[in-house]
Amino acid sequence: MSRVLVANLVSSISELKRSPARVIEEAADGAVAILNRNKPVAYVLDPASYERMLDLLEDYEDMKKVIEREGQPATYVTLEQLDEL
Repeated sequence: MSRVLVANLVSSISELKRSPARVIEEAADGAVAILNRNKPVAYVLDPASYERMLDLLEDYEDMKKVIEREGQPATYVTLEQLDEL
């Protein structure tokens, strides 16, 4: 059985087709899981939550790079050298 992850509300795909504006409006309160035959097939979320999710993913990728480079020698540059790049 599929799990519904971090969704405050659920809606059927039929309901999404019937009333997309209402489902999108409900997403303002948090993610809405869209179910097809009782299995999650999509999530609808508000723009702020989506942007926050992308920011967190970017932070995670940056942290992975920091950990990979930990212990490597540092390269020092001046602000002028950065401007040349």
